[in-house]
Amino acid sequence: MYECIQFGIADGIARLTFDRPDRLNSFTAAMHGEVADALGRVETDPSVRTLLVTGTGRGFCAGQDLADRTVAPGSAPVDLGDSVERFYNPLVRRLVALPLPVVCAVNGVAAGAGANIALACDIVIAARSAKFIQSFANIGLIPDSGGSWILPRLVGQARALGMALTGEPVPAERAAEWGLIWKVVDDAELAGAAEALVSKFATAPTAGLAATKKLIRESWLNSLDTELDIQRDTMRALGRTYDYQEGVSAFLAKRTPAFVGR
Repeated sequence: MYECIQFGIADGIARLTFDRPDRLNSFTAAMHGEVADALGRVETDPSVRTLLVTGTGRGFCAGQDLADRTVAPGSAPVDLGDSVERFYNPLVRRLVALPLPVVCAVNGVAAGAGANIALACDIVIAARSAKFIQSFANIGLIPDSGGSWILPRLVGQARALGMALTGEPVPAERAAEWGLIWKVVDDAELAGAAEALVSKFATAPTAGLAATKKLIRESWLNSLDTELDIQRDTMRALGRTYDYQEGVSAFLAKRTPAFVGR
């Protein structure tokens, strides 16, 4: 069905794999269309309780495939704002808004928009050989796909500016030390670590995880008083869910809970 990605849903887990290894999984318009279709399936399938995003080959994603654009000297200017608005902004917004945990397994270089798409996911695990590169400065652009918003919130202004202005690669171990990503593992362990995490989420209380994701992501915009009120309202709603009742019952009975995601 797809030519640029691999996608499937099984046992509550949706798996989306960028699959253009000869081009370091860089994006074309066709690949954007396939990813958008796959995310539509995630959004409309009630069985999905977590999403895993990764890549094939030696790179996670090198961002935009520049060969998919006409930028030769003397040619008509390319409307990069249109490209961002049509493709990258909707992708980042959808990943952030999904009401379930999104795990990204960065298997190699993540550059440009590829780096920022990874960082838009909720939990990022990287192979030890992976690198994160804000390569926009090398071609006279700015960190798009949420980069200028995400980076300072993860690593602070000094490191965000350093990454964005120099374009220097940040190795996975340093990315973990800085708080840019959740965890780094040996290359051979990446697939297993990612699968263990999404398997955990596929049997977890999804409504509670979705609410946690939403509150933490939106907390930057709120005062403490506002956040306390939102916490109150959210706890009230979650206290009425099946999974909360099941979790308490299982705890009291000293058994493993059987969460259903609602």
